Amino acid sequence: MKLFALKTSQAFGDLVAAHLGTRLSAHEEREFVDGEHKARPLEAVRGQDAFVIHSLYSEPGQSVNDKLVRLLFFIGALRDAGARRVTAVLPYFAYARKDRQTKARDPVTTRYMAQLLESAGADAVVTVDVHNVVAFQNAFRCNAWHLDTRRLFVDHLVPALGAGDLVVASPDPGGVKRAQLFRETLEQALARPVGSAFMEKRRSGGVVSGTHLAGDVAGTTAIIVDDMIASGGTMIRAAKALRAKGAKSIICAAAHGIFIGDAAEILARPEIDRWIISDTIPPFRLPPELASQRLETVSAAPLLGDVIRALHENGSLEDLLAEKA
Repeated sequence: MKLFALKTSQAFGDLVAAHLGTRLSAHEEREFVDGEHKARPLEAVRGQDAFVIHSLYSEPGQSVNDKLVRLLFFIGALRDAGARRVTAVLPYFAYARKDRQTKARDPVTTRYMAQLLESAGADAVVTVDVHNVVAFQNAFRCNAWHLDTRRLFVDHLVPALGAGDLVVASPDPGGVKRAQLFRETLEQALARPVGSAFMEKRRSGGVVSGTHLAGDVAGTTAIIVDDMIASGGTMIRAAKALRAKGAKSIICAAAHGIFIGDAAEILARPEIDRWIISDTIPPFRLPPELASQRLETVSAAPLLGDVIRALHENGSLEDLLAEKA
């Protein structure tokens, strides 16, 4: 097996490699003065099972588009060098929010991403907490595996939850299935019932509306579950509604912390008691002191490491995959 992590994901790749008891395979990334680049493996990959870890988010110096092109070219280089199988391991999968046409002539970028990765030579794709699981799975012709972080978050939360009433809340109707799976996992871990709630939400032209909250939350600790935090506005909107209905404590859990716009100001507000994310995206847009005080981070590296091991050994993925009835 050859395990690569492109430069901007090397820290995360090191964690995955450590979990597997191995090291990252050597590669070269070279920049040219005209803005072009090249990347190539520095170890023989002919006949090997190659995995490429690369999280597709924008950061200073590399946009998401830069990272995508680098990934595609590196997959192509591995294929040309004779790799037996190439698996793209994408902790954060870009362009997944536009998964259907909501207005005339809208793009469906989830499908375009699948076409690009397959055309470059990817035999399989693994990602974490994609925005719409069904759209992701239907977009690919190659194997595409989606993992979620609910078990990681539940294991992190359970020791401090106490014996009080709990509710798992979705900040919008589209996330109800995600919240349901989280609630079921939490109930199993606690061996007691957990309530549910969800917020009304409508978005048009970038404007969010809807204020109704369904569910009995009075006197509970409410756990808001979502796939990502962009600015945090959706979470605060849900938290206000939960507080207004009597929730006594609020926890926010989301796999991907993007933290754009007013995220620093929102994170500092008192409506939410605990913010929990995974490390698929480092919180580099936040002031370090604020991040250290207000964020709890659970690593997704062991989960991805377990999946990589299972794929390489042709083992079962049943206990690792996201969607279970």
